[in-house]
Amino acid sequence: MTATTNAAGKINLLGLTQPKMEAFFETLGEKRFRAGQVMKWIHHLGVDNFDDMTNVSKALREKLAACSEIRPPEVVSEDISKDGTRKWVIRVASGSCVETVYIPQNGRGTLCVSSQAGCALDCSFCSTGKQGFNSDLTVAEIIGQVWIAKKSFGNLPTKSDRAITNVVMMGMGEPLLNFDNVLDAMLLMMDDLGYGISKRKVTLSTSGVVPMIEKLGELTDVALALSLHAPNNALRNQLVPLNKKYPLEVLLPACNRYMAKLGEKRVLTIEYTMMMDVNDQPEHAEEMIELLRETPCKINLIPFNPFPHSGYERPSNNSIRRFQDMLHKAGYNVTVRTTRGEDIDAACGQLVGQVMDRTRRSERYIALRELPVDGLPEAAQSSSANR
Repeated sequence: MTATTNAAGKINLLGLTQPKMEAFFETLGEKRFRAGQVMKWIHHLGVDNFDDMTNVSKALREKLAACSEIRPPEVVSEDISKDGTRKWVIRVASGSCVETVYIPQNGRGTLCVSSQAGCALDCSFCSTGKQGFNSDLTVAEIIGQVWIAKKSFGNLPTKSDRAITNVVMMGMGEPLLNFDNVLDAMLLMMDDLGYGISKRKVTLSTSGVVPMIEKLGELTDVALALSLHAPNNALRNQLVPLNKKYPLEVLLPACNRYMAKLGEKRVLTIEYTMMMDVNDQPEHAEEMIELLRETPCKINLIPFNPFPHSGYERPSNNSIRRFQDMLHKAGYNVTVRTTRGEDIDAACGQLVGQVMDRTRRSERYIALRELPVDGLPEAAQSSSANR
């Protein structure tokens, strides 16, 4: 069984890019233009039943139903926050659940899409990483999140098409470790027969898988965001263990090369999660000013959203403002991300889903974090509580 076929051998058309859809129709002995017709039904109109495709002949509809299907992932729940943020919990074929978040703000509608069930990278401050890694999502499971979100807004012409104006690959997982499926899903997002979203408004966020950044630059020109979170290697090694493999002196030049290929004055987005007394001090801002001097970028400061057993705290508003001011005075474009959807656990860093942890990481992690309560002497308890 492949990523695009089910147990009965039916191909899931939801995950096929235009070239792959055309190739599929050719195998049926049909004209290539049929691919565009069917893609419009699936992606523009949210249809998942061949019988609803009124401009496709009955004979072809029967032929399609015999060998293919349109199968979005299963929606387990949909929550709507008081600030308009929406969160869907979606069950994928592995049995795990992933999360998709829609954030409306200032006339934009940004959909935050997951690429993996869980994550293998184990960034120390990220709730998803603490769940361990379970599975890569298929193309249909990734683009299916956009399909589900778009369908939930109804299929009114034009205006509602723009309910989703931006897509960010910033949900659960490291997108570049599920490269081929993420690439195809992003191509569908940008295709006029798919969701017609501008390449400037589809953003891939990475912790820094350098060889895949190089490969990405050969195949597409979507916007790029880097999860930086620390201004030096020693601290980043602790927060983002992948840094031990691809340190900053290798990572930043790779990002610069990717952005240089894009031209058009497009800049790298730097994501920086701020944690109290960890990476929020003036010396960290000074290091960051120097580190990014040769990198055209905009900086997004993200106050940490606490989750159980994390061991980290949100910085004070004063320290966030001071950090922002220092960067701003040095000439950087800096924004502080407003926490959205916190009441439905949709805020940045809170995407957990229910992941059957193939790495058993969550058990080890929670046991470790509970040690101060259960297994340490009293003096050690008080010192660990203040970290």
